Amino acid sequence: MLVGLVGRGIQLSRTPAMHQAEGSARGIAYIYRLLDADRMGKGPPRLDDILAFAGHFGFDGLNVTFPYKQEIIPLLDELSEAAEAVGSVNTVVLRGGRRIGHNTDLWGFMESFRRGMAGAPRDSVLLLGAGGAGAAVAHALLELGVSHLHVGDIAQVRAATLARRLSSRFGSDRASVVSDVAAAMMQADGIVNATPVGMAKLPGIPLDPALLRPECWVADIVYFPLETELLAAARQRGCRTLDGEGMAVHQAARAFELFTGIAPDVDRMRAAFAAFGDAPAGNGRSPHQVQENKTGRKT
Repeated sequence: MLVGLVGRGIQLSRTPAMHQAEGSARGIAYIYRLLDADRMGKGPPRLDDILAFAGHFGFDGLNVTFPYKQEIIPLLDELSEAAEAVGSVNTVVLRGGRRIGHNTDLWGFMESFRRGMAGAPRDSVLLLGAGGAGAAVAHALLELGVSHLHVGDIAQVRAATLARRLSSRFGSDRASVVSDVAAAMMQADGIVNATPVGMAKLPGIPLDPALLRPECWVADIVYFPLETELLAAARQRGCRTLDGEGMAVHQAARAFELFTGIAPDVDRMRAAFAAFGDAPAGNGRSPHQVQENKTGRKT
């Protein structure tokens, strides 16, 4: 199996470690490569050229991350039901000369929430971020029973587009656009950060932490680092929290099954995720390369 991850600034991704560990455990010659557009010359190449490259060199599938989850859709031959509904693709199966797009982020967040936020109130939830990942999380939240989802994004047009899409699928009273995040925070049962703010390469916090209430739960889909500034602030204020590990592991497990046709051991993939470590590597190497050097083999 030859698969890869397409995105920008993805050298710290834990996805290769999870896939290759599970492939090795299954006796599969499983190779996972990073197709990082930021490392492909002075300017990032066109996405269609990257896909053509993957096809030419015999890739069996691709995971897709920021900023390509929505841009890739017109370049595909077919979409799964989930990808069509969400309007976002994070997994592409390359088979028989066709590109079939899937969305495993939806499943990943749902499984993470079910396991880590059982019993959490969900009458009113504030979602920050309406991009590719945010769209998947939004659909997951409404399928999980959130009564009303308030969608906030620095790009109001993008938030409005997502809210309309959600309303057409779930009902006109289930989603709305938020212009005043502070006001929405005051009435929300829960807050989900689906923006890239908080990542190691984009540190910060996407809201005013002083407005966090202890009865409000907080989830973040960022997983590098797992302890984002948002989650740290929320814990300090007594909030129940959910980090990005669960979504990352479960979406990867579903993608592995799509690529191979084999149901993976999720706990084994979670162990590979945890073993990858949180500390950035030195000397210009990615943590994945450091992991290989420490163990003497690829994981």
